[in-house]
Formats: sequence, C-alpha cells, structure tokens
Amino acid sequence: MKLQLRFFASLREGLGLAEESMTAPAGVKTIADLRSYLIQRGDPWAEILASGKVIRCALNQEMVKDTTSLVEGAEVAFFPPVTGG
Repeated sequence: MKLQLRFFASLREGLGLAEESMTAPAGVKTIADLRSYLIQRGDPWAEILASGKVIRCALNQEMVKDTTSLVEGAEVAFFPPVTGG
C-alpha cells in the first residue's frame, strides 16, 4: 500500500525530514502498525516515535486513533502533543 507520510514540529526536526513516500509492507494495516514498522527502522525512528511517547496522527487531514485502518494512497501525518496558552 502506497502512503505519503508527513512529520511536523519536533518530530520533523528529530527525524531530519518533513515527508516521505513509502510502500507499506502487507502486515501494516493500521496507524499503530505503521508506527511500529517505522520504529523498527532503528534510531532516530525508534527514539522519536517510541511507543511510550504521545503522538497524534491524522489520516487524510482528519485526526484519528491508532486503531484506524490505513487506505491506499493515504496521507498520514504525525504530530507531537500540542500545548499553548
């Protein structure tokens, strides 16, 4: 499945890239699966996307849960927690 990944703020800085086109392996079906797959790449991926860290995700510009299923050609965006005042 082809996906367009986008990374924002501190995630973008830590990974050293803002976006990536990729073909996900057959076992990657959900946002959680995708995150786990990316973590398996090793550092800096493992550190930046570690499962204990709170990271928000959007699928085709709509905020979603980790259990959301991926779809062919989707844009998946990863965001760090947002704070403000």
